[in-house]
Amino acid sequence: QMQLVESGGGLVQAGDSLRLSCAASGRTFSSYSMAWFRRAPGKEREFVAAITWSSAYAFYADSVKGRFTISRDNAKNTVYLQMNSLKPEDMAVYYCAASPGGYAGPRVNEYNYWGQGTQVTVSS
Repeated sequence: QMQLVESGGGLVQAGDSLRLSCAASGRTFSSYSMAWFRRAPGKEREFVAAITWSSAYAFYADSVKGRFTISRDNAKNTVYLQMNSLKPEDMAVYYCAASPGGYAGPRVNEYNYWGQGTQVTVSS
């Protein structure tokens, strides 16, 4: 089992920045691709960003490209999501997820482990 714990969410104004963190334990973090998803009220879970185990490749949803940056620190077993220029439509619960097979993309079924989520609220 892998445990994932997100942190860093909060209430910000449009245009502000936030950095989310996801701390992993229980498995060899460095062998997993990691991703961030989000779910807004009344909407489906949505892919945000993913990164391969070595940080060689990162992928982003079009809606966040150029504003969000995913990164990881394998020595700290942590993946980050730097969110800049936040918009009200970014408001959601953000979840991190881990994929053991090297996949780093939007397919939800590729991810075996999920965190409990952290709330991001953006006021206009």
